[in-house]
Amino acid sequence: MKIIKAGTSAQAGIRAARIVAALIREKPDAVLGLATGSSPLPLYEALGGENLDLSAVRGFSLDEYLGLGSTHKHSYAQVIRREVIDRLGLTPALIHTPDGEAEDAAREASDFEARIHAAGGIDIQILGIGSNGHLAFNEPPSAFTSRTRAVELADSTRTDNARFFDSLEDVPTHAITQGLGTISEARHLLLIAHGQRKAEAAARAIEGPVTEQFPASMIQLHPNVTVILDEAAASRLQRT
Repeated sequence: MKIIKAGTSAQAGIRAARIVAALIREKPDAVLGLATGSSPLPLYEALGGENLDLSAVRGFSLDEYLGLGSTHKHSYAQVIRREVIDRLGLTPALIHTPDGEAEDAAREASDFEARIHAAGGIDIQILGIGSNGHLAFNEPPSAFTSRTRAVELADSTRTDNARFFDSLEDVPTHAITQGLGTISEARHLLLIAHGQRKAEAAARAIEGPVTEQFPASMIQLHPNVTVILDEAAASRLQRT
């Protein structure tokens, strides 16, 4: 595991963007695993300044709220559209997000998993981390072998995400998420965290016991992981 400490969230985003940009220069049709939330935003902002042609880049979102259609302003499909596709000039048809309005969520999850496999797997999976250790929407406990599936969201996750909605009651209770087993098959995991409120979670993911009770600890089992933290998020690490 490679740990990079940056002074600010913007500097962390620049360091992360350089890693993604290097891959795309080498492989213009690279497959990216795309995360939402506040953690990856500095990466996407910095990647826009790398002067790259991203039109052939393919992408798969980590997750989507169940019950929100792709045109709903708070759906992750719309977040990815605003923050990634439109910002970076990606080709919309090459970027895939689970259908939050699928009549059969289990079938949608299985089909999404198959689409990742058909694309040859994910080259770099961008990750944030939840305060309770969730990766994507894999709430504790989640099996390290879990696959893409429908899940119920923890109260703490809904509370954390309420800042993106008009109220807590508007936050969906369920989602479709890539599983930890799915995530672990990416060739490179790139986890980004910034801010003091992510410090404890980052430290537990990097240095704590490896346990399904803290899903993010699975990164310790992966052969190619880069963690990029700003000064605040790195403040609880024991290693220097």
